[in-house]
Amino acid sequence: PLGYHVTIFEADPKAGGFMRTQVPRFRLPEEVIDEETGYILDLGVEFVGGRRIESMKSLLAENWDAVFVGCGAPRGRDLPIPGREEAAAHIRVGLDWLANVYFGHVAQVGRRVLVLGGGNTAMDCCRSARRLGGESVKVLVRSTFEDMKASPWEKEDAMHEGIPILDCRVPKAFLHENGRLVGMSFEVVKSVYDERGRRKLVPTGEPDEIHDCDEVLIAVGQENA
Repeated sequence: PLGYHVTIFEADPKAGGFMRTQVPRFRLPEEVIDEETGYILDLGVEFVGGRRIESMKSLLAENWDAVFVGCGAPRGRDLPIPGREEAAAHIRVGLDWLANVYFGHVAQVGRRVLVLGGGNTAMDCCRSARRLGGESVKVLVRSTFEDMKASPWEKEDAMHEGIPILDCRVPKAFLHENGRLVGMSFEVVKSVYDERGRRKLVPTGEPDEIHDCDEVLIAVGQENA
């Protein structure tokens, strides 16, 4: 409401930090972030960057009239299946990997890349991997193509860049030889829905698929940090 003093605290020194570091520039140019966060700041909102909130109790004790927590879920989920530890050197959690791409810590990928997941982060990972030199980049997702969480245009853009999306594949294991990642095995499933519309993944009985790879990007969900 007019007349209220509004302050935004963010651990990142710049407004829109999560969008800056974990959404690729080809999809969201930084100048667009500056423009849109500028609309908010130009209303008179105070921005305090570089302040990490370590204690909600301490924050509430500062006598604010209201506190809104909108920190999102910026931590990527891992995938603790057989072979994860043994082949860890070539397996990345997608959100962390995207941030490392942004900061320039990652400048290339393996020749054959598998991306696990069906959301927009998976689409960002596969398209970024293509731009970093991945010759064979595939997306494998547990759900059907129609049930993927990624926006329709994100899926279209990925496929337009020659990236196949293989649905109904459940990851079973990372395959490795002497600590080197060489591939992954997947169970082929189908979606079955009950009378309430709840989905259950049921094995089709087909043999497990093996997909060769040099690097895997995990984008199977996000959680609070």
